[in-house]
Amino acid sequence: MSSFVVQRDGRVADAMDLAPLAFAGYAHFTAMQVRGGQVRGLDLHLERLRTASATLFGRAMPDDRVRALLRAAVQAGPADLSLMATVFSPAGEFTPADAEPELLVRTGPAASGPPGPLALAVVEHERVLPAVKHVGEVAKTYYLRQAVAEGFDDAAFVDRRGRLSEASIWNLAFWDGTAVVWPEAEMLTGTTMGIVRRQLDRLGVPQRVQQIRPADLPGMAGAVVMNSWTPAVPVRRIGSVPLPDAPAFEAALHRAYQAEPLTTP
Repeated sequence: MSSFVVQRDGRVADAMDLAPLAFAGYAHFTAMQVRGGQVRGLDLHLERLRTASATLFGRAMPDDRVRALLRAAVQAGPADLSLMATVFSPAGEFTPADAEPELLVRTGPAASGPPGPLALAVVEHERVLPAVKHVGEVAKTYYLRQAVAEGFDDAAFVDRRGRLSEASIWNLAFWDGTAVVWPEAEMLTGTTMGIVRRQLDRLGVPQRVQQIRPADLPGMAGAVVMNSWTPAVPVRRIGSVPLPDAPAFEAALHRAYQAEPLTTP
């Protein structure tokens, strides 16, 4: 019977495998939704792992090896599931020693994200190595919990220049009534964001990148957050600024996401 798994380099991980990783924070990962045993934007996930490994470890696992390990985990589970692939060094952290990177793959129930709409607190925060989806980011959970304690659903980040960048585990996207507007700032470019952007281009939907500050929000006709769960969760408020419903905007993002073909790892 198929089930969810935790595998280290293709074999079932036991307690001895996992114990050191429970205390380690020098690693990076990608998260994806598997539907019918297939994934959207597989090339973007592979590129993310390859690039981040080069940044953190100076080398990367070959794509065909990564695909084989992903495929083994997918085939061991139900047709629809969530998957997280984490690349780490057995040498651990707080040491100049190094070792060949390994891949830890964990699967779990399929997810589609909250329905929204969400209210986001505005927090000044810049992630270390923002282009890398790395582990051990205590600030994300801290600011999420602070936001909830203040009556919000989550937190959106502004950098030291006052520009909106991203949210805790989300990319931000805005609508000006005609075009999709992406924030210009240092951030993690999400795989769903990458999927949506290239498919919007193919569908002929206008989009642009620009600096967006909280003072610019009243001029926006809608906003969403997106991540591997979903291409669009509506946002009703950022800080003290309400944002209008934008069903056409959300529909365009979902249409773009669905246009991305599914691929078997």
